[in-house]
Amino acid sequence: MLNTLGPGALMLLLFAAPLHAALPGDYEQALQAYQTRSAGRSDFSADEQAVMQRAKAALARSLPDPGIKVGERAPDFTLPNAFGEPVHLYDALKNGPVVLVFYRGAWCPYCNLHLRALRERLPQFKALGAQLIAVTPQTPDKSLEQFKAEPREFDVLSDLDSSVMQAYRLIYEVDPDLAEVYRKHGLDLIEYNGPGRNVLPAPGTFVIDRNGMVRAMQADTDYTKRMEPAEVVHALETIQSEVLRNPSQPSQGKGK
Repeated sequence: MLNTLGPGALMLLLFAAPLHAALPGDYEQALQAYQTRSAGRSDFSADEQAVMQRAKAALARSLPDPGIKVGERAPDFTLPNAFGEPVHLYDALKNGPVVLVFYRGAWCPYCNLHLRALRERLPQFKALGAQLIAVTPQTPDKSLEQFKAEPREFDVLSDLDSSVMQAYRLIYEVDPDLAEVYRKHGLDLIEYNGPGRNVLPAPGTFVIDRNGMVRAMQADTDYTKRMEPAEVVHALETIQSEVLRNPSQPSQGKGK
């Protein structure tokens, strides 16, 4: 479930570049570049790799189709951001569509690649009346540590009781053997998430219109698979075109 880098190389790749570092193109290109840089570097034993593969297969079986679907109403929530301020989803929706992204934590390179790619598209999101909100199981202090050097362009919210991950049908408990492999290689999920919380979300992205309807989504237990920012833009353009055709009514419907 974790990538195959050893602890030294892993930490270097995770934190050497800030979140705003320029990367080529959108997520798929950034992913390919990252995988090329990290190819062939592994400190995981054969037994540890077997644990990782078993956990990956078990998760795919237990959560075969994660995430709420297009046409469903997005569950409302209020969560604290990195500064401890409450953010209410349906208050945000009063201002326009929301791109809601669930990510695993500051330690996850694939999450950081995806957030970087989405951040590059923020001007387009804003031009289409939308805002980006990220949700993570990690504590606010970890989010603040991750984003303290960044301009505050979007909120990062902490799902401290896992209720939002559960409502969006993304949550899973990390296999104990896998958690032990993580710890041996320098990643203690409890340190990031808090006591008793060996939980993660299957990464997911949801484009939500002002009525709270999911118009586009992507979620997968394969943490390398993410929704391309271009797909997000397309969904937002569809919502905007509907609003322009029917200016007296908020956009709604099943969309993409």
